[in-house]
Amino acid sequence: MTSVPTFLMTDPAHYEVSYSINPWMEPSHWSAAPEERHRQAVSCWRALRQALEQAGARVEVVPGQPGLPDMLFPANAAVVLDGCALMARFLYPERQGEEPYFHAFFQQLREQGHLRQVDLLPEGLIHEGAGDCIWDPLRRHFWVGWGQRSAYEATAVIEKHFGFPVVPLQLVSPRYYHLDVCFYPLPGGEVVYYPGALSEASRAEIRRRVSDDLRIEAGEAEAELLCLNAVNLGHDIFMAKGTPRLKDQLEARGYRCIELDLAPFILSGGGAYCMTLHLDRSSAAQDGAANWQQQDLQEIG
Repeated sequence: MTSVPTFLMTDPAHYEVSYSINPWMEPSHWSAAPEERHRQAVSCWRALRQALEQAGARVEVVPGQPGLPDMLFPANAAVVLDGCALMARFLYPERQGEEPYFHAFFQQLREQGHLRQVDLLPEGLIHEGAGDCIWDPLRRHFWVGWGQRSAYEATAVIEKHFGFPVVPLQLVSPRYYHLDVCFYPLPGGEVVYYPGALSEASRAEIRRRVSDDLRIEAGEAEAELLCLNAVNLGHDIFMAKGTPRLKDQLEARGYRCIELDLAPFILSGGGAYCMTLHLDRSSAAQDGAANWQQQDLQEIG
């Protein structure tokens, strides 16, 4: 297993917006200028890849497939932790065709030593990968979205499979159809999220587990920019262009915001997190995590 941060991205050759399975997707916006849109998409994809590589990451690329444009978003392909991948099962037929291609590629990754295990969800159980299953590096548990594209019943399967606690969060808006478009934890313990995407019980659960000083609540205008669909590599945050308010808040806490033009992918309801999958994510506690966790347990106990 490599120690270099490694992300999976999908070749954008077949990316387009040709159907609608979430409120962001309007094929007419793409079809008005398809060649121009595709050129822009390839350019923006390359910029994200280059930014990750310049920050020290390695990028593995899975080939896209004709007629499966949303393969461009491999975050939904699987949940990966400690070299173990649990493959997704998609809700919509438009994405179900991705499953065998991703599965075959993940088997290749296992053979190449990037993964040690590749497993399947039980037949008929819908869960859409890391888009609805986000690892919290300091709390060392998963935040798991359900209610739009992933089934609540998958939470128990994920907990048993990986051996770490799961905190379910109910998504109540079709516009925020995966947890990754409205929520992300950071290595300093901060959690950035849009409260309007979540049920009141889920908002209360976040408040119970995350202290006031570590909660960063985004407004609707910020969530609409999909800048919460972000990737972090250490204290670098790769994100769609957001608001000065959010950027200032993050930078005041020591993070560096790398804002990218991701407009072609926002047309599908995706951003930087959707476009990547962290293949070497580890459950190992980070420096200072023990003290932080003890404080956190006192707060929620």
